[in-house]
Amino acid sequence: MTRERYTGIAILLHWLIAAGIILNVALAWIWPHLADEQVRPAIDIHKSIGVTVLGLAIMRLLWRLTHRPPAYPAGYRPWERASSHAVHWLLYLIMFAMPLTGWIMDSAWKDAASHPMHYFGTFEWPRIAFFQHLDPATMDRLHGLFGAGHVAGAYALYALFSLHVGGALKHQWLDREAELQRMWPGRD
Repeated sequence: MTRERYTGIAILLHWLIAAGIILNVALAWIWPHLADEQVRPAIDIHKSIGVTVLGLAIMRLLWRLTHRPPAYPAGYRPWERASSHAVHWLLYLIMFAMPLTGWIMDSAWKDAASHPMHYFGTFEWPRIAFFQHLDPATMDRLHGLFGAGHVAGAYALYALFSLHVGGALKHQWLDREAELQRMWPGRD
């Protein structure tokens, strides 16, 4: 049976982004249980992974817009195709919204100037300068607003991730379609 697969670049970007997101979710769940001196390094790694995911998401979206994905198997019902498209585009939205809300929240943090963020401990990652010049009360409100958006985005991510993985496993195991092989690294 011949099945259409995603391109190698699409597969690589998919799995790199997935790994980054999973690591960031794990870090967010873990850092409340860390010793005080371990929290800031964990948050800094979370931020570094987040901006990496943002860069990878930009590349993924550009690749997706210039390279047609493989067609769905013929057995997919119209509602399954529509649901898959909706979940995929909402995942793209979340891949941008989460790092951007995090970056804005971090830029509006009252202690941002005294706690620079270093990208994986190397160079200083810039804060969004606009937020650095606001009055403290406005910065605090924006920090809280974008922090709440970041948390809401996390719950949306959990739901979309569940739908994405659940749909793929349903097609693989229940419908007996070679769904996972379309995005799995390696050859058929």
